[in-house]
Amino acid sequence: MSLDSDVIVDRRRIRRKLTFWRVVAVLAAIVAIATVGLVATPGGRSAFTSSNAIARINIEGLIRSDNDRVEALERLEKSQAAAVIVHINSPGGTTAGSEQLYDALTRLKAKKPLVVVVEGLAASGGYITAIAADHIVAQQTSLVGSIGVLFQFPNFTDLMKTVGVKVEEVKSSPLKAAPNGFEPTSPEARAALDSLVKDSYTWFRGLVKERRGMDDDLLEKVADGRVFTGHQAVDLKLIDQLGDEKTAVAWLVAQKGVKADLPVRNYKMTPRFGDLTFLRTAASITLDALGFSTIARQIEQAGLAQAVDRLGLDGMLALWQPAGSN
Repeated sequence: MSLDSDVIVDRRRIRRKLTFWRVVAVLAAIVAIATVGLVATPGGRSAFTSSNAIARINIEGLIRSDNDRVEALERLEKSQAAAVIVHINSPGGTTAGSEQLYDALTRLKAKKPLVVVVEGLAASGGYITAIAADHIVAQQTSLVGSIGVLFQFPNFTDLMKTVGVKVEEVKSSPLKAAPNGFEPTSPEARAALDSLVKDSYTWFRGLVKERRGMDDDLLEKVADGRVFTGHQAVDLKLIDQLGDEKTAVAWLVAQKGVKADLPVRNYKMTPRFGDLTFLRTAASITLDALGFSTIARQIEQAGLAQAVDRLGLDGMLALWQPAGSN
């Protein structure tokens, strides 16, 4: 009986030790993978951009307020990068997010030569981003422009009538929380929204006129919400030159005195340790391999929840939406 007790105690002791070392192995693996990701990959090396390189940053997809991105650009201001090339492929996003990004790039431009390359699209808020630069390069078939602002909201009035549901509310004034989507939009609410849209549109137009050196006649021609090809945009002064990244580098060499033999290196647009996507993936894979599949799934689901949360765009929009995209 005593022998059996000793065996049980020994097994429990071994199990505790095994659990301890498994946890240590998980932590070591996560640290190792994260270190390799930060140092061995182009994105990781970009955090240590030296004066012997031009920094390349990418603005893609929907633009919204992002303090991590602003902090990353501020770090780039203080780095030894010789110049910056901003690649843009975006239909825009919120006006507030676009303005924030424009301001951050303007501050960066004050410290380092900066040129924009339009990949496929720089529309609306994406174009606001582009005009932070003194020089914009785009391909002939790239799309730029869509100078305009919109405010969209769903209205479920007819649906509510069909299902026989009515939303009751008590509010302090007629325009509080208007429009709400559950009742017809009043003329007063529509007028208030129209005032917001026109005010932001005036700001957008003024920014384009100032940054691109346009007269009123040319501004009227380009500020009706349309997009233009890169080929059209040159004559309309929306961009400066047709080309690609090599064209941008040549401009930096000719106009800003940047050395012609400098390489272009990626600069990660999120904080070095603030973007947990890579670390989350590494942790999930490692935990799953070591038998902690339940914890791994929880980590993956947490990442999915964050991704879904980012799908919404709140507030005034500077966004290009082709027909049929709604």
